[in-house]
Amino acid sequence: MKAVIIYHSYSGITRGVSEKVHEAVGGDIVEVKPVKNYSKLSAYTTGCMRARKGECDLIESETIDVSDADVIVIGTPVWAFRATPAVNAAVEALFGCSEKPAVIFATCGGKEGETLTKLSEALSKKGVIVKKQIVFNKDDVEDESKINELITAIKSAGGI
Repeated sequence: MKAVIIYHSYSGITRGVSEKVHEAVGGDIVEVKPVKNYSKLSAYTTGCMRARKGECDLIESETIDVSDADVIVIGTPVWAFRATPAVNAAVEALFGCSEKPAVIFATCGGKEGETLTKLSEALSKKGVIVKKQIVFNKDDVEDESKINELITAIKSAGGI
């Protein structure tokens, strides 16, 4: 069984969780990067406004083919209680994802708001079946039991 881990990370926190998951379950790992990077100021102004509206960034990959994956994992930081514009674009770029199970997670300093609900809805429109949603607050990202919860959910969803 094969996992594909797709994530965007602005500060490195979501990357850290994604890399721990990748070490545990293997498969492919895809870091989604916007063509135009945000500065600290524009991330909290333009980026958050775009996230709140559910908009997409132009990302480096036009398509993300997950045809050979058994489970899709998507990680996002929380910007204005939503997924980042880069993750929104990654969902739009998914190819070969219909009827695939997914586990999604968000990293946040405070509250996640509608992040995972909206991300789950967007994935459902692509035919993806979200099996589990997990939120990591600033303390959870170093909590091995919380990381293990995510890893267990991925293995369960993908039959790994």
